[in-house]
Amino acid sequence: MFKVVNFCVKFFAVILIVALLFSCGNNIKEVQDFLAEKNLPIGVAHDVYLIHTDSGRVQTKLLTPLMNDFANRKEHPYQEFPEGIEVTNYDELGDSITLIGDYAKTYSKTLISEVKGNVVVINHKDNSKLYTEQLFWDQKTHYIYTEKAFRLYRKLDSIKGSGFESNEDLSKVITSNPSGVVYVNESNEVADENIK
Repeated sequence: MFKVVNFCVKFFAVILIVALLFSCGNNIKEVQDFLAEKNLPIGVAHDVYLIHTDSGRVQTKLLTPLMNDFANRKEHPYQEFPEGIEVTNYDELGDSITLIGDYAKTYSKTLISEVKGNVVVINHKDNSKLYTEQLFWDQKTHYIYTEKAFRLYRKLDSIKGSGFESNEDLSKVITSNPSGVVYVNESNEVADENIK
């Protein structure tokens, strides 16, 4: 009789454990919706050092202490870099452009990034540097722009103003309300035809 009771207890214990294991399931969609509703990221990465290559050639390096992935957003999925970001892009010749900021958000569908706080863009080839507090970067067209105050330093020029547009290597610049030192040639033309 004792063996039958012992067997029944073990049998019911196994059935109970199996039932508990199968009753604790969530589907992925429910979890993603819950995280989106609570404004929580679907993924978090610390001390990110990402290298993107194509055909063995490094195209981009990204460094950030913290990345939050909000890919679970239906309309505007994005990645957030709340503790800063440093992105370096390399062209076919190996020349590089570096973008640094205290905070960044990149929208996955449009590939437009907003970078804020102590933003610096550096063209390492010609040592041009742009400083501003906010910058928008269109990764598809390789175009940057801001409506905030900026300072641009190039070999011959030192320009300040508010409102700035350029390709990401700072070679073709359009400014609003500029002031500063711009070198001109003897016929009073701007020495660098890429500044407007």
